[in-house]
Amino acid sequence: MTTSEKVVELLNQAALISSENKLTVLKQVQELIINKDPSLLDNFLDEIIAFQTDKSMEVRKFVIGFIEEACKRDNELLLKLIANLNMLLRDESVNVVKKTILALTQLYKVALQWLVRCRAVSEMQEACWALLCQMKDEVLALLDSDNDGVRTHAVKFTEALVVTLSPRTADSHTPRHQEADLSLDRVPRDHPYIHYDALCAEGRAALEQLLKFMVHPAISSINLTAALGSLATIARQRPMFMSEVIQAYETLHANLPPTLAKSQVSSVRKNLKLHLLTVLRHPSSAAFHSQISTLLLDLGTPPQDIARCTPAPRDQRKRAARHDTDSTGKKIKIEPPLVEDDEDKDLEAAPPSAPQSSSAPATQSAIDLTAQFLLPLLAPDNVANLVLISMVYLPDVMPASFQATYTPVESAGTDAQIKHLARLMATQMTAAGIGPGVVQCKSVREEELAREGPEAESSEVKVDSVSIRRKLSAVPLGQAISVLGAARSQSPDEEGGKGTGATVKRLPEPILPPTQTKPSGAGGRKKVFRLADVIQPLSDAQAEKLTHNAINRILHSEKAIARTGMSHVRVKLLARLVSQLEGRLLGEVLSFVLEDLRGRAELAFSLLYQEYSRYLALGPQGALESYDHCLLTLLSGLQEKPDQRDGLFTKLVLEAPLITESALDVIRRYCEDESRVYLGMTTLKELIIKRPSRQFQYLHVLLDLSSHENDKVRTHALNFIKRMYERDQLRDYIEKFALNYMQLLVHPNPPSLLFGADKDTEVASPWTEETVRQCLYLYLALLPLSHRLVHELASVYTEAIADIKRTVLRVIEQPIRGMGMSSPELLLLVENCPKGAETLVTRCLHILTDKVPPSPELVERVRDLYHKRVPDVRFLIPVITGLDKKEVIQALPKLIKLNPIVVKEVFNRLLGTQHNEGSSSVSPLTPGELLIALHNIDSSKCDMKSIIKATNLCFSERNVYSSEVLAVVMQQLMEQSPLPMLLMRTVIQSLTMYPRLGGFVMNILSRLILKQVWKYPKVWEGFVKCCQRTKPQSFSVLLQLPPPQLSAVFQRCPELQQPLLSHVHSFTPHQVETPLPNVAELAFLLQQAGVTLGTEETQQVFMALKQLVDTQPLQHCRLWGKVLGTRGSYLVAEVEFREGEDEDGNKEEEEEEEGDGSEARVNHEDGVGQEMMDPLPNSSDRHPPVVPREQNGSGTNKLSYFVCSKPGRPWVHLPPVTPAQITVARQVHHLLTGRLDAPVVTYPPFPGNEANFLRAQIARISAGTHVSPLGFYQFGEKEEEDTAQEGIEENPDFEGIPVSQLSKSLSTWVHHKQHILPQGRCVWVNLTQKPEEDLEEEGEEGEEEEKEEEPDEPEVGPPLLTPLSEDAEVNGTPPWTVRVSSSLIPQFAIAVLRSILWPGAYAISTGRKFENFYIGWGQKFEGEGYTPLVPPPPKHEQPRGPEITASFDPTVDEEQVLQAVLDSHRAAQEEPEELEAEEEEEEGEDD
Repeated sequence: MTTSEKVVELLNQAALISSENKLTVLKQVQELIINKDPSLLDNFLDEIIAFQTDKSMEVRKFVIGFIEEACKRDNELLLKLIANLNMLLRDESVNVVKKTILALTQLYKVALQWLVRCRAVSEMQEACWALLCQMKDEVLALLDSDNDGVRTHAVKFTEALVVTLSPRTADSHTPRHQEADLSLDRVPRDHPYIHYDALCAEGRAALEQLLKFMVHPAISSINLTAALGSLATIARQRPMFMSEVIQAYETLHANLPPTLAKSQVSSVRKNLKLHLLTVLRHPSSAAFHSQISTLLLDLGTPPQDIARCTPAPRDQRKRAARHDTDSTGKKIKIEPPLVEDDEDKDLEAAPPSAPQSSSAPATQSAIDLTAQFLLPLLAPDNVANLVLISMVYLPDVMPASFQATYTPVESAGTDAQIKHLARLMATQMTAAGIGPGVVQCKSVREEELAREGPEAESSEVKVDSVSIRRKLSAVPLGQAISVLGAARSQSPDEEGGKGTGATVKRLPEPILPPTQTKPSGAGGRKKVFRLADVIQPLSDAQAEKLTHNAINRILHSEKAIARTGMSHVRVKLLARLVSQLEGRLLGEVLSFVLEDLRGRAELAFSLLYQEYSRYLALGPQGALESYDHCLLTLLSGLQEKPDQRDGLFTKLVLEAPLITESALDVIRRYCEDESRVYLGMTTLKELIIKRPSRQFQYLHVLLDLSSHENDKVRTHALNFIKRMYERDQLRDYIEKFALNYMQLLVHPNPPSLLFGADKDTEVASPWTEETVRQCLYLYLALLPLSHRLVHELASVYTEAIADIKRTVLRVIEQPIRGMGMSSPELLLLVENCPKGAETLVTRCLHILTDKVPPSPELVERVRDLYHKRVPDVRFLIPVITGLDKKEVIQALPKLIKLNPIVVKEVFNRLLGTQHNEGSSSVSPLTPGELLIALHNIDSSKCDMKSIIKATNLCFSERNVYSSEVLAVVMQQLMEQSPLPMLLMRTVIQSLTMYPRLGGFVMNILSRLILKQVWKYPKVWEGFVKCCQRTKPQSFSVLLQLPPPQLSAVFQRCPELQQPLLSHVHSFTPHQVETPLPNVAELAFLLQQAGVTLGTEETQQVFMALKQLVDTQPLQHCRLWGKVLGTRGSYLVAEVEFREGEDEDGNKEEEEEEEGDGSEARVNHEDGVGQEMMDPLPNSSDRHPPVVPREQNGSGTNKLSYFVCSKPGRPWVHLPPVTPAQITVARQVHHLLTGRLDAPVVTYPPFPGNEANFLRAQIARISAGTHVSPLGFYQFGEKEEEDTAQEGIEENPDFEGIPVSQLSKSLSTWVHHKQHILPQGRCVWVNLTQKPEEDLEEEGEEGEEEEKEEEPDEPEVGPPLLTPLSEDAEVNGTPPWTVRVSSSLIPQFAIAVLRSILWPGAYAISTGRKFENFYIGWGQKFEGEGYTPLVPPPPKHEQPRGPEITASFDPTVDEEQVLQAVLDSHRAAQEEPEELEAEEEEEEGEDD
């Protein structure tokens, strides 16, 4: 298979396979026809170029590479392929464009070198060069592209262009692979077509464009890095541009782009430093060493690195000498042209002019001039002032670029640094277009232009006109050829020869895929096919019919075309046809679309866009009728569809290029349709957001709907407006609309604008509630979102008429509640209440505090408003629950004089009856305190009638004023001095409401007698009325009155005399003298002393004592006190049984006797058992004798005590106390628990349970704290020594001691209870004196050892009625404190005595009465911390020894052995005795 056949096969494969494999095949084709057999290039060029339209980006890039290689191989192919490359430069793919720029970078040099070699340039070559120049300009324009990659490739192209269009010098550093590349020094100056100076100017222009690109403030980091590298390359390869490059680097260093991030700034500075070092190594940089070194030092380069990169001076001199030799002794060689003509043989390339050295510029730049101007001005004072002034403009946050670029200046103050600073400032000033350098350069340029005049312009035109010399031929008009540098103008000769007709060259045409065979003709030219040559014109009717049928066929071929996948082509075709036919068939097409709008939506949008494009094409004179008709037809057709859930309507509106007024009306109708209101408003909202140019127009429609008469439409509109209000750009417009609508309320009559009129004129109809609400709907919806609008409402309210004001007060509830009382603007409105808006502010306060209590901030603002600006008490009503108790009481006289409905609301707030359940409102006054405050209102500030009405309102709240509350109120009112005028009225009303308070009322009446109620006429009158209404219960009270007052009662109510007398005659002997104490009086006295059980508990205690009196045969009963416990407390009643009725005491004595007998029986039984046992050893220890307890009715057991844990529970009689219990109780501290049967765990052990311990503490407290005024008791006349300490009686002649004396000296108080001796008894008993039976038993046993015991010394305590002044102090603290209950009203005060030794013990006295009471924990004050007794040390163990050591019993064998041993010993001892006896006998016989 030949190469040609193989290429054909590969091309056929490439046309049928996928992109990846296609690229591989095409690369094989390229290898065959370019490298292996280049002769096939012409044969298959068209087939390969046809792939430039392939969908694959990689295939198109391959075609570009193929074009580049083909043109390098055969330069003539540029004539054919340059146009295709031009097409690919405009490709939609960025990667294809970048590939094209890379190819063009090489092909530009190839084309220029090709033209230089040709001495005669053909028309096709001229056209090719013109198109190439045009492409060059387009690539330079791509420096402004939106893509970073394209801009980077354009920078590289510009670099190559500058290097190519500038001469190469001896100092040029050219890489080896670029030594063969063309440069401007190889272009002959006498070339017939290429002009040397024009190309040089183009190179400089490209460089200037690159420099401007690099200093652009919005340049990206990637492009900036590429530009830095390109400039460094240009400086090294073309030293004549060294000055421009260095200045560009200085400018960049002084003005880094502000868009760079911190990391990008660091990267740019690093690249700048590297390129500066590279430039520094070049010999031509010697004149710029100081500038480069300063820049490098600023960039942080060490000085040694700078010195290492700086070339030696001798190298510079050698290069300069070599440069001079080369410039004078050598000529630049130019490669000979490929085709030589006879007329070109004698032409030689003229030597290029030596380029001007960049180290010695002819003229100074603007930066140099400005730097020279600034240098002498940079004195220390000026620099310091400049720094201080600049500090004002420093940003709050350090910019990233400065933070990344700042380095400490090591050489600050040196000449080099000052020069560098001057150049930095000059660079920034020049970039900003200011400074003497800019002005001087500008003036020099203007002078040169003015001096040269028209000649300079004509010379410039001539230079440009001869930049490319070409022959003109007759070509079709309408095509243009771009010229290097600038547009080409004809020379005078050409104008004279060619006349006025301007002719231009035809540009090369691209190679397109062939669609038919090439016709052979003369000269090988194609014959152009013209449709007009083969058709006949049609009549208008025929054309109309043909058009109509064609459109119909296309319309109804929908399904057939859909199967082919070309529906989008059909849609575009239909849209364009309808537009070109100027809408004649638009109606039919729209009808067809509306039949299935969802399925034909694409066609609908195409028609819409085509009509809009047609409108735009007509320019300012274009009309919107056709577009408006199309859009309106589609929207109206959608409106007739019942189901819109797919969002087609919204999509059509949002994607329409323009919303006309008619379309907006359709959208409004959608919004007004209840079934589609949400869809319409959603669409309108999207329009507002996504069409910012006309968003206010669409927003106005939505705002108009906010006052719609339909509730559903209006509600949806307000909800959508709230969402729009969150956007800052719409907020002001919405507020302005809402305020304008609200401002309509200031008109006397409603404006016609509210009724749909275009003009704002008033109508004759009056304002109605509906029209007022219409003006407020939007405003009230915005008020919770923007609280500052509330001030506008206040200003409108003050100017509105009364009907409008009433409506406003009704409709603001919900918005004001939404604002909340914490709103600063609402608080500001309350604080600055405008004149005339007091009712509005009050209404707002009522709304805010209706469900929740007022906040402290709101209360403070209202308080200030009331006291400083508007002293209207109605302001205080909403926040009355937030005021202090004192403020409420001060405002009560004014409040109760208001309208009864208002007074009712005030009381509802104070009593907490207006809030819903769960409200956390706390009134400053309790219900009882409110009623008491009403009684205490001064009649001079408020009439009595208003006060009575106010109290009646309180009594009407039966749920609040329960019997317990009224009892407390009556108790506190009764204690006031003077007594309130309405006291008895309240007592009578309370008794009427709650008859069960009868007993309590009787107690009140009794206490009023003590307060001499007859001194208050109004109260006394009520007292008598109450007694009259409560008879016969009040008889006991009347009997307590003094005789004169009782007579006064009979005078007022004679009908009470006979019933009271009958009541007295019916008394039994026991009723005449009852033991029940007056608990109410005791509670009253204790309360003055600062001690109280509480009103309710006092009443309960009274009933409990009554129960005790009724169930026990008592002669006397007194409330002793209350002892507190950890789990419960004890109420203690001190009683004395009637004579012979102490049953419990007798039972206890019998139990004790029985106990003694049982012990005796036990001992007897034990004695019987001892007959068969060894007698027990007698103990030598003798226990101390037991101290006997005192009998009932004497000593510590003189009185009995009952306790109960709670009133209503059974009373328990405490057992008598023993001396042992009192002795141990003195040694321990123990808190009671509240259970009488609880054990008392102490050390020493307490002999008994909690009942016994409580009884012992009661005895101790009574003995130490029961005192009385001096003289109340006296000793009896008949008394014996044994009973002297108990023989006291009341003194009938006691007249009482003044309270002032009782409160000054403790000598006026005495003890009237016997002192408990250390023995635990009140009367000492001699334990050494034994009974007679004990003496007889001891006499029989003690004959052998008789010891005499010395009698104990009797214990003696302080006698009765000892003054308190003789009581011993406790660690320097007096045991008693005495005071007066009140110093304000001493005439009603009582003396209060408090015990320090027993905290909780009180004694009170007034006149002839006194009371002792205890309420505490039952603990004595020791004066120091309590330390328990230390247990005794444990006994020693018995010492061990053999006599007490246990051993095992011996066995029988061991016993026998032991017995034998013992017998042998015994026998051995008996033998000597027998011998001695015998010897004695023998001696006796001898005698």
